[in-house]
Amino acid sequence: EYPFHRRVSGFTSSLRTSSAETFIPTSVDLASGLHRPPQKPAILRKISAAQQLSASEVVTHLGQTVVLAGGTLSVLLHCEAVGNPKPTISWAKNGEEVKYNDRLLLQPDDSLQILAPVEADVGFYACNASNALGSDSVSIAVTLAGKPLIKASRATVINTESPAVTVDIGSMVKTIQKANVTINCQVAGVPEAKVTWFKNKVKLSSTHHLHDGLLFIANVSLSDQGLYSCKAANLHGEVTESSQLLVLGKSRAFWYFALATVVMWLLAHPDHRTNQRFFSCTCFLGCAVDGHPTPNITWLYSGEPLSLRHHLLAAGRILQIFNVSDFTDGEFSCLAQNEAGSLTQIMSLAIQEYRWSVDKLTACSASCGHRGVQLPQLRCLLDGAEVNASYCRETPKPSLQPIACNRRDCPSRWMVTSWSPCTRSCGGGLQMRRVTCQRLTAKGNSVPVSNEACAQVSKRPVDTQNCNRQPCVEWMASSWGQCNGPCIGPRLAVQHRQIFCQTKDGTSVSSDQCSYLPRPLSTQNCWTDVCGVHWRVSLWTVCTATCGNYGFQSRRVDCVHIRTNKPVMEHHCSWRPRPANWQRCNITPCENGTWLRQGEAEQCRSRKEGRVVSQKRST
Repeated sequence: EYPFHRRVSGFTSSLRTSSAETFIPTSVDLASGLHRPPQKPAILRKISAAQQLSASEVVTHLGQTVVLAGGTLSVLLHCEAVGNPKPTISWAKNGEEVKYNDRLLLQPDDSLQILAPVEADVGFYACNASNALGSDSVSIAVTLAGKPLIKASRATVINTESPAVTVDIGSMVKTIQKANVTINCQVAGVPEAKVTWFKNKVKLSSTHHLHDGLLFIANVSLSDQGLYSCKAANLHGEVTESSQLLVLGKSRAFWYFALATVVMWLLAHPDHRTNQRFFSCTCFLGCAVDGHPTPNITWLYSGEPLSLRHHLLAAGRILQIFNVSDFTDGEFSCLAQNEAGSLTQIMSLAIQEYRWSVDKLTACSASCGHRGVQLPQLRCLLDGAEVNASYCRETPKPSLQPIACNRRDCPSRWMVTSWSPCTRSCGGGLQMRRVTCQRLTAKGNSVPVSNEACAQVSKRPVDTQNCNRQPCVEWMASSWGQCNGPCIGPRLAVQHRQIFCQTKDGTSVSSDQCSYLPRPLSTQNCWTDVCGVHWRVSLWTVCTATCGNYGFQSRRVDCVHIRTNKPVMEHHCSWRPRPANWQRCNITPCENGTWLRQGEAEQCRSRKEGRVVSQKRST
């Protein structure tokens, strides 16, 4: 059994509005008191994520996806619609009417509540709003976190006239040639699923019209026949649904020849010019007789010779009737005569018409209150027997009016508001809510009553509960350890420290209890004193020549500590590029002669004469 307050928590939003705002008829304008013009139903679409009221209750509006968690005890699907007359709300799951029970509840505000949801509750829930002017429908997906979900239909759609037809994936589609066919593949899943289309197990190319789960097949022909499949896949798995497309050729009629009674089952087609019904079928009746000499055959209708339009074939043995509507009463007979005598065969032609029948009502939509209605159910009949409704598609449907039912006061029941935020984020806090006893009247008013009236029916729900009882924890870190590692670059040595989870009073606990908090780093790069070195270079010496190709100069390159400026072993600086300690200099060509430095004197070598002249430097 489920707690009683879970059953009613879904429509507690009505406590936040006045009775007039919630239940006054839609045909009256509240501001001016004037009657509003008629309006087709329109369901309000609220684009927002599913609201998590607590760890166990989920409330959402249409157009969203509800993802069931392990601890979900209640899911409330809101459906609000406007229109004049006020629309009637009904719910369907995967295309079939929802059957209400102890777990699937229709609340007085037309919300659908699912108690203790299980995997069998996964599917697409559609809210349908209808009044005398039309209808509107919006779906919401209820799924599990994991493998995606596809909204599928098991209907058979037969299109013989319309230039376009739209179906959900899973349907069997039979359509005429040159029609446009749209197959809808509505997918829900967390994470979002990717949709791929196939025809006869072969992936469709990008040249096909694919958009947002829709497959559009334009101007269909016999070559478009086949099995179309929609595959939805995400990280958790994949699911596939398929639709068979059959393209209809030109109709052919086959007739049965009989000696006794011929009963023809004909479809009636509406005449759009006169709104009258007529039969434009041609039929053939056979008279299988033989004799010697060959008998003469005469056809009669109701005992009289045929006067309406007809034609005789095969020496009178076959009677062709061009318009069967001319022969709706009476019997056909063929009279065969020769010298030996005569023989008469009698046949009757019966035309039976498909028609709509209204002789059943749906179950009442509510057990009490002011919104209970029953809708008449249409059935397609042929000679009193029910047949597929598609046979009556050309017959105008009779107008259907909802019938009020179960319009009486509801039993008193507990009403609860949503839980307040927890007073503490950890270490144990409190949540509170308001609990009142109310009764919904047959006029749609919510009337407060004494708590004793509800206490006789069920136990009063609690108005206070504990929350966030997990202990308050935090990450703690030790001091950083020694900086270790080879000096291969700046801040590339490593040091470590210990990270542990503990409560506010200093008690160490499992690291899992701190998993929802950002974890501090346990390792970082560091800079050691050994790495504080660099290459130090002296000034270049004077070039050994002023010109030519023989001049060079040098300098001193040492690895020294940055702080002490004292030389260290060169391998400590090996992670930095070593500067050059010599280079060529003054390599420009010499003019006329070249001075070569040699001790205190200089020699000048003449290029032209090839002799060396020694002299003292003059500069």
